[in-house]
Amino acid sequence: MGTQTNAPLPEGHELGGYRIVRKISSGGFSIVYLAEDAAGEKFAVKEYLPSALVKRGPGQLVPEIPAANEVTFRNGLRCFFEEGRALARIFHPNVVRVVNFFRANETVYMVMAWERGRSLQELVLRHRGRQGGKAVLPERHVLKVFNLVMNGLREVHANRLLHLDLKPANIYLRLDGTPLLLDFGAARRTLDAEPQKLFPMYTPGFAAPELYRRTQQLGPWTDVYGIGASMFGCMSGQPPQPADQRELEDKLSQAIDALAEHYSRPLLDLVAWCLKLDPLERPQSVFALQRALRRIRMPAEPSSKPSTAARWFDTLAARAKVRRRDGEGLTLPG
Repeated sequence: MGTQTNAPLPEGHELGGYRIVRKISSGGFSIVYLAEDAAGEKFAVKEYLPSALVKRGPGQLVPEIPAANEVTFRNGLRCFFEEGRALARIFHPNVVRVVNFFRANETVYMVMAWERGRSLQELVLRHRGRQGGKAVLPERHVLKVFNLVMNGLREVHANRLLHLDLKPANIYLRLDGTPLLLDFGAARRTLDAEPQKLFPMYTPGFAAPELYRRTQQLGPWTDVYGIGASMFGCMSGQPPQPADQRELEDKLSQAIDALAEHYSRPLLDLVAWCLKLDPLERPQSVFALQRALRRIRMPAEPSSKPSTAARWFDTLAARAKVRRRDGEGLTLPG
């Protein structure tokens, strides 16, 4: 995904019944803010603002839309709004909760529940260099986290939505260690009609080959590839070889085999199955994938000193208990 070049809304600005506290994050298509309602309750507000199509400078509220980009921007705007409406119908503990969406400043805003925690990517980066050649995330945690991720993704697919940007950065861990799916890519998918203005629209290494070509049918199997790539990233500490490079010289099987010292063969085979270049050779549904994952025997709790990643999960759970006892809510990445 591209870089956001537009100025964020100013702190303290009010719109749609919410007051902007600060910018949390941004990407090529949007800016996410921490905001509060009149009662002081915190929310994450996502603003549709594709930097390839519109420009907004410091002090401005309404973005400038060049005439040549008007149709593409409006099409994406409509899809972003429809995405918010569809996500608002989903009530699942492993899918980000959309509580409101509205129009303002000639664009659309999606309001989400605010959770405290960190992304799975942060966990990987924190421990990638500390393991002395060992696995970044222990197998039992890979199985636990991704079983719950698949629960959420099944609900998304049941609502006729695709995620299309699955990666550790978009899997959020609450303080109790349970995952939450963030940042759905449905709005980006509708903008493929003019790829030259929006390229790249995928995350290399985590994107299925059909996302590169944009002529092949997308489906649950596309998200299955993202699941496999995310699992590989949590196990190796880095993304798998990008799909377009694999089509020229595929080195992924060697990379997967290199993890055999730390992970069971059934888990490695499952990851390889998800990462097949041919969509027809992958699991065709998350249900089929999850059924295979649940057949993998959960490793026993280690009797020796736990890994740094395992201790991090334990710390999250302990903090969650304290914050719940003190009445503090959980919140989105900040």
